[in-house]
Amino acid sequence: MNVWQKFKGWIAKKMNFTVETSPAMKEESFLEWLGVKRKNKDVMAEVTYFTCLKMMSETLAKIPWKYYQKTEKGIIEPELSDVAKLLKNRPNPFMTPTAFWNAVEMNRNHFGNAYVYVRSKFKRKKYGGEYKVMDLWIMPSNCVQIVVDDEGYFGGRGKIWYVYNDKYSGQQYVFGTDEVLHFKTSHSLDGITGLPVQAILKTTVEGAAASQDYLNSLYESGLTGKATLEYTGDLNKDLKEKLVQAFEEFGSGAKNAGKIIPVPLGMKLTPLDIKLSDSQFIELKKYSALQIAAAFGIKPNQINDYTKSSYNNSEMQQLSFLTDTMLFVLKQYEEEVNYKLLTDEEAFSEGKYYKLNEKVLLRTDSKTQMEIFATGVQNGIQKVNECRRKLDLMDAEGGDQLIVNGNYIPITEVGKQYEKAGNAQQQSVLPIQPETDQKTQKDPEEGDQADTTGTEPDEKESQEGGENDEE
Repeated sequence: MNVWQKFKGWIAKKMNFTVETSPAMKEESFLEWLGVKRKNKDVMAEVTYFTCLKMMSETLAKIPWKYYQKTEKGIIEPELSDVAKLLKNRPNPFMTPTAFWNAVEMNRNHFGNAYVYVRSKFKRKKYGGEYKVMDLWIMPSNCVQIVVDDEGYFGGRGKIWYVYNDKYSGQQYVFGTDEVLHFKTSHSLDGITGLPVQAILKTTVEGAAASQDYLNSLYESGLTGKATLEYTGDLNKDLKEKLVQAFEEFGSGAKNAGKIIPVPLGMKLTPLDIKLSDSQFIELKKYSALQIAAAFGIKPNQINDYTKSSYNNSEMQQLSFLTDTMLFVLKQYEEEVNYKLLTDEEAFSEGKYYKLNEKVLLRTDSKTQMEIFATGVQNGIQKVNECRRKLDLMDAEGGDQLIVNGNYIPITEVGKQYEKAGNAQQQSVLPIQPETDQKTQKDPEEGDQADTTGTEPDEKESQEGGENDEE
């Protein structure tokens, strides 16, 4: 039994009434029963704070987990392990992966820390041994306490333990670090526990909630503000309260909006004309909303502030949200899951790891998607069947081969085509030996006479040719 339960029991004993001692009874409901009203008891009622929680949790929930293995030939997708099946299909019998990770991220942002109990059949060992994860369970963050064992009460001095108080059964459990997945916010001063945004921006969140309460009360009063009542004479306190109450019955509330207010003779009802525009209420409310969103890393267009946004600007804000805000969150989840749910043999010897597929956040329209696939296939980056599977189509025959343009050559072969062309040109211009005329061959017996007789016909032909040219 914790301190709060003891306090409730002591109050019940002193006042002679029965109080539910189960932890399921919330502190807020008990205080309200005693007549103590807590202001701004639920910060999630503030619309900007709720929108930021919703945006962060839903973004993480729609990113699927992938199971990979590094090999000598590259990265492959091996057969799903027991943990991979839990992450992909169902972490536990009562939750889908989407609902599971949505709740985990909601706890992380709202309380600063999120805890997941890993129920396994055998203890996790570094190398060898059998290790089988049965299922994963969310432990509500407000029911978990982190304990540093300085004295060695739990069997190891200096170790960290997680003490979980089940609010349904009232039982208390103690888990080691290997049994709990711990996800924290970036606002951490010791690296062990995270601080929630609602604690850091307590005054800002409360101010935004107070502005919403003011609007609610203004709507309930029929958008009528305060007024002054002028009257002559002196009335005692009871008569003043009755007079004011009578005017409030006719002049306040949504049901009396637009109705006539009866004013007795000699009295004058003057409303105080205080406009929201004069106090810059809208500007201050918008500024507070932007401050809360900035603390979460949420962009203005994600909280419906399109004052300085365009279509291209909104697209860039989406990309900035992924790189500036979500990459830290995704990397933390991957590191914790890979360290706690993989043995050292699987992680280091076999090269297996889990990864969140953030590419689902970058899906484009159908035209741009087809252009990306066409570019990847034509340049030998992706296979045809790989792209068809992403489009939920069946494999095509011959689609498991990389194809490229036939005009492309390896970079190491650049310039060799010019060398081959030069060699071919040299071979084509080699001199050809002319056939020798039998008449010009020298006869050793005829001597020089053979030369003169052989040249006379040529000279005559040349002379005749020249005469013909002159003609």
